[in-house]
Amino acid sequence: MNILQINGSARANGSNSTRVADAITARLKARHPEAAVELRDLARDPHPVLDEAALSALFTPAEQRTPEQSARVALDDALIAQLKRADVIVLGVPMYNFSVSVQIKSWIDAVARAGQTFRYTANGPEGLVTGKKVYVGLARGGIYRDTERDSQVPYLKGVLGLMGMTDVEFIYAEGVNMGEDRATAAFDEVATQIDEVVA
Repeated sequence: MNILQINGSARANGSNSTRVADAITARLKARHPEAAVELRDLARDPHPVLDEAALSALFTPAEQRTPEQSARVALDDALIAQLKRADVIVLGVPMYNFSVSVQIKSWIDAVARAGQTFRYTANGPEGLVTGKKVYVGLARGGIYRDTERDSQVPYLKGVLGLMGMTDVEFIYAEGVNMGEDRATAAFDEVATQIDEVVA
């Protein structure tokens, strides 16, 4: 088993979403000691945002790209290859202003590529990254689960599903900024959720 952990916080240290992701990966390793873990920390190794130069490189035929364009596309190619190698993906996702972090968004913009991880058909898009298990560790300062303010879960279900990843479990640490007692309870709840869903 190959486990890919993506830390999506802007913080390299002290991140609540990384704490959740670490706990998920630790449980997976306890259940599958032979598993290999590949870690990509987007705070320590940020991926460039999708901008005009990146789009220009992606839409230029490979044989016509400048060296700079080829190098930019290669950065995204590496993330796609890493995703395809994984059997299990663990995402650490903080909530920033009711959305995902720019770190996670940049990772998604890199790996969600037509012709590589999904394709358009006469019946609509078809995911090409199938047969994977995904665990999403969510950390929120408040409590948003199953409310209209939770834009993260619908978005992540949609974009992961676009690529063919439909076996997704969400593990929530909520209320972590609502006082020490609530934060402690949040991570106790994380442990319970992990017991229930991590195989």
